[in-house]
Amino acid sequence: MTNNKGNFFSFTTSRPVAILMIVIGVCVFGFISYKQLAVNLMPDISYPSLTVRTEYTGTAPEEIETSISRPIEQALGVVNNLVSISSISKAGLSDVKLEFTWDAEMNRATSDVREKLDQVFLPEDVERPLILRYDPTLDPIMRLGLYGDKSLTRMRYRAEEGIKRILETVPGVAAVKVKGGLEEEIRVELNEQKLTLIGIDIQQVKQRLQQENVNLAGGNLKEGETEYLVRTLNEFKSVEEIADVVVGNFNGREIKVQDIARVIRTNKEREIITRINSSESVEIEVFKEADENIVTVAERVKNIIYGTPEQQAFVKRLQDQEKKAKEEKQDKKESGEKAEPTNGKSDGDRGPGNDLE
Repeated sequence: MTNNKGNFFSFTTSRPVAILMIVIGVCVFGFISYKQLAVNLMPDISYPSLTVRTEYTGTAPEEIETSISRPIEQALGVVNNLVSISSISKAGLSDVKLEFTWDAEMNRATSDVREKLDQVFLPEDVERPLILRYDPTLDPIMRLGLYGDKSLTRMRYRAEEGIKRILETVPGVAAVKVKGGLEEEIRVELNEQKLTLIGIDIQQVKQRLQQENVNLAGGNLKEGETEYLVRTLNEFKSVEEIADVVVGNFNGREIKVQDIARVIRTNKEREIITRINSSESVEIEVFKEADENIVTVAERVKNIIYGTPEQQAFVKRLQDQEKKAKEEKQDKKESGEKAEPTNGKSDGDRGPGNDLE
């Protein structure tokens, strides 16, 4: 044993070049591995929590709590490895949240919860309970805010038709959602009294509007080596076209939408309001693909929105050059206005002898 240790130490002292090469190799491979190490904002964690969501349309929160939330809590309170259980009862919706220990096997816990739910007796009109599992990777990795002096309708349109389409093409981006602002809507407000008098049903008006607003594929048409795509395009392009749609006849006279309703351009009913610095804004949420790195995708999105560092430096140089050119032009203009004659006399004040040399 002692002899082997002595041979090892003698090798390290008698072969300094070999030891140096080994150390350099370890450092090089370690540096390369460090550079290739993925950096992530959040590790892949399976949170030990489940949510049982039950929908009961048209029911008050008190009834939801009595007929749904409490029976489910009582049935699920005996599940193994359960730490806490709580419920939220809202109009038409019940959420029962269960939290387990960190070492709990969530697949087994999900099976136990489903088995206990099958033993709960709920009202007949209640939807089947859903077991939801929280996954942090499904949350947006970035939220962008769009605000300014423009109208909320215009900013919403710019976000959906411009920014959203550009960000969806970024590698690693799975989806982009737009929230807030005002969404444009064409509303047809029917006059019930006129409908009753004429004898036209609301469903008939709806069907006529659907028939006149068509955008359908019609197949392919081949002519020699040329192939044409056939489509039926008859979409509404203005409010006036909707108002001129014929929905029926009354006493030999065509009845149009404008005769029984008011067609207006307005905004959809708002469900979400977003703000930045107390000002209403439009929010853009960016979601990543499952196997992509959060930091890398976020950097790509930033480069698309703000430009790469090289692009930012180029724009800054252009701005500096433009600013410098304006300053030089302003200086020349000011120097020209301040210029004065060096001679106090004008040509008209010269005497006869002044022309002789």
